[in-house]
Amino acid sequence: MVVGNHSAIVFGLIFYLIFSSNGEAEKIRVASYNVENYLVMDRIVSGRWQEDYPKPLKERRIIRSVINQTNPDILAIQEMGEAVYLQELWGDLNRTKGTEFKYSAWMTGQQEGEKRHLALLSKIPFTKIDEPKDLSFKYFEGERSPSRGLMEIEFKTGDTNWSLFNLHLKSKWTERPDDPEAAIRREKEARAIRDYIRTKFPPYTDPHYLVLGDFNDHKNSAPLRRFLQVNNSTLTQMIQCSDQKGHFWTHYWDKQDSYARFDYLLASPKLFKKLVPDSAKIGGFHLCLLGSDHRIVFADFEF
Repeated sequence: MVVGNHSAIVFGLIFYLIFSSNGEAEKIRVASYNVENYLVMDRIVSGRWQEDYPKPLKERRIIRSVINQTNPDILAIQEMGEAVYLQELWGDLNRTKGTEFKYSAWMTGQQEGEKRHLALLSKIPFTKIDEPKDLSFKYFEGERSPSRGLMEIEFKTGDTNWSLFNLHLKSKWTERPDDPEAAIRREKEARAIRDYIRTKFPPYTDPHYLVLGDFNDHKNSAPLRRFLQVNNSTLTQMIQCSDQKGHFWTHYWDKQDSYARFDYLLASPKLFKKLVPDSAKIGGFHLCLLGSDHRIVFADFEF
């Protein structure tokens, strides 16, 4: 886990708590964005195959534009490369007078050799960062864990302590004929993460938390259902998002020319009550698909 800030975290936290305790409701915009391979890899650039090539400059500029137009207070990121690339994005946003984030966090995946990681940028300080380790599950002949892990960040907004869980479930690509589209693997990842959250925050305690990220599946799929309910207990409620045209898709696969919704915001019932009406959106910004194959999703909460 790598944590960064532009000033001392302790000083920033004290300053924030003093000047946000004036009795007024505080609105926080939370966003989730899969930035598609923000790393060095073999890729096609301008019609030519390039080995060990970073994310092209044009794509990075569009990523920054999408973030700036959304202007989130907290940005959960998927498919970030090594920590140095998060620092690059962070620095570029600040140097270009874009959205100014004071705090950052980066987490490596749980699978050895994983190149795509979870990260977070925030305007407000977090009180704690955790990287849950015991998320193992049985998968055919052996034990596995969610390859990209789970990032847990705790915040205090006004008088409310709340947690954010950033995740990126297994994609549908697989080499296993006995698990088509990795559906079994993805459901088991979701179940392991769900059980961790449920154990830490039993529904009867009325917790405040948000589960968000790239779930790589549709809204009625088994992985999504695992997070929503267990027996008669409601764990989270899905926040309905759409773009300015009323469309719900968040991912475009150019090879198949297909659109799907893979990115979600799931709020515990207590936090769902703090959702600002009509604030949940999918960013249908101009040229956004030239920066990533995912669209940003976001919503406002009032504390």
